[in-house]
Formats: sequence, C-alpha cells, structure tokens
Amino acid sequence: MIGLAQVYLLAGLVFGIFAVLSARDASNPRRWSNAAFWALLALSMLAGDRLGDLGNGVLVLALVGIAGLGGMGRGAAGDDQAARAERAARHGNRLFLLALVIPLTALAGTFLFKQVPHWIDPKQVTLVSLALGALLGLAVGLAWLRESPVVPFQEGRRLMDAVGWAAVLPQMLASLGAVFALAGVGQVVGGLMSEVIPAGSLVGAVIAYGLGMALFTMVMGNAFAAFPVMAAAIGLPLLIQQYHGSPAVVAAVGMLCGFCGTLMTPMAANFNVVPAALLELRDRNAVVKAQVGTALPLLAFNVALIWWAAFP
Repeated sequence: MIGLAQVYLLAGLVFGIFAVLSARDASNPRRWSNAAFWALLALSMLAGDRLGDLGNGVLVLALVGIAGLGGMGRGAAGDDQAARAERAARHGNRLFLLALVIPLTALAGTFLFKQVPHWIDPKQVTLVSLALGALLGLAVGLAWLRESPVVPFQEGRRLMDAVGWAAVLPQMLASLGAVFALAGVGQVVGGLMSEVIPAGSLVGAVIAYGLGMALFTMVMGNAFAAFPVMAAAIGLPLLIQQYHGSPAVVAAVGMLCGFCGTLMTPMAANFNVVPAALLELRDRNAVVKAQVGTALPLLAFNVALIWWAAFP
C-alpha cells in the first residue's frame, strides 16, 4: 500500500540529489556545508523512523548548527539569467500549464484514489496525490521542453539555496507546536489568559482567542502549530464548554485568524520568504509588508465572525 513512507522516500531522494549537486558546485564557497545540510535533511526523511528520538534530535541540532553558524551559501551554478529569459520568451505563458499539473493531479487523485483503498492509504490520499502530481509535472516538463533531466534538479537546488535554511522552518515550527501541546503550554496560556479576560465576558474570550491565534501563528510560523495551544487555552474550555459555542465555527474561523498571522510573519517561510526568493526581491520581507494591510482588517472580520456565528 502506498502511503506516507513512499512520499518521504521521494522527498529524501530529491534532497539527496540537491546535496550531491551542492557538493559539485565549485562556485559556492560554502558548498560542503550546503551539501551537509541537504544531506542531513535527506537522511531525516529516508531513515528518520530508524534513527529514534535521540538520533533525530542530534540531526536537528546539526541542521541548526550549520544554519546558525552561517554555513549556508549560494553559488553561480545553474543557467544564467539570459538562458532563462530566452526559454521564457520561447514558451511564453504556456509554461504556467506545467504549474497546473500538480494541483490538478492532487485534486483528481484525492477523489479517485478513495475508490481504490487497497492501493493507497486512505489517510494519506492527498499527500500521495500531491507527490504523484510532482512526478507527473516533471515528466511532462521533460517531454515538452526537451531539457536534460539534470536541469530541473539543478534549478530546484538553486532555488533551495536561495531560500536557505528557512525552507525547513515550517516543519520545525510544526514540530514545535506538537511539543508545546504535549508539554501543556495550552493550559499555562489558559491560566494566564484567565487573569486578563474579564470574568463572564464572551467578547473578551473571543477577542483573546482570535488575537491569540494570530500572534501565536506569527511566532510559530504555522497556524496548525498554533491551533493546539490556543484551542487548549481558550477555544475548548471557554468558547465551547463554558459558552457553548459551535465547535465547527470556533475551530474553522479560529484557523482563519491564524492564517491572518501567517500573512504578517517571515516565520511562514514557505508563503512569505520563498516568493521573495523566486521574484529575486531585494527586500526579503517585501511580501509580508504588502500583506499587512489586508491581514489586519481580515483578522478583525474573523474575530467578529466568531462572535456572531458561533453563538447564535
């Protein structure tokens, strides 16, 4: 049965290729530390379940050490700007069709693979479909553009080097959210909030929950990491159990509050740092600055929506 193990295998192989290409990039003065970083990430995906808690912990500390000591660098390898511009001019906007292969495959697979539960793990249908979409997009691109098979990996490695250590920040922060939940941080935050929220104030609890989701997401970079903490602190004990709010509305719109925080933090590297690298912007925080004007009124609307829709 195809499941998460195969998805991790595919991702590990890709990062392993990035490590090899980094080691061969003589134009990068930090090529060996780059190679070590991507190789360790590949190892975590290929054999993380065999390393155990201690082994994975040491691996994460090694990743942090390489990044923290400034070990990540960028080389001049890959196609130059003129070659990329020539290809873009030759194919035009049709290049965006390749980008559609992945989401369309993921959407189709999510529905179709549920009909063959003996082939695909029902719990991982979407992730398997997404991985299949990436493979299909790669195959279509190679057949259509007639490029060397090395080119997509070289360009992928160039992009990852441009993003640097921030590429793994979402995974790190999501793990941190799970650790916080297991450590009972939600109960601690709930105790602190009870000292601030006026007794019996539904509006105060709603505001604290919505703002807390946004702020924790800004700190942790991931609304899914912030949700267990704020749900345990305010969402479940106050809004749902004490004030009998709708669990569906509290959870769903609470996540939207968190997503507003995502728009305002560079910690959400996959949303806010990667686009800046793709567009080669001088200001790495340009995307965040452009989104704040949308995020703040949207956050206010979502907080009001919880108060209006969850407590009819």
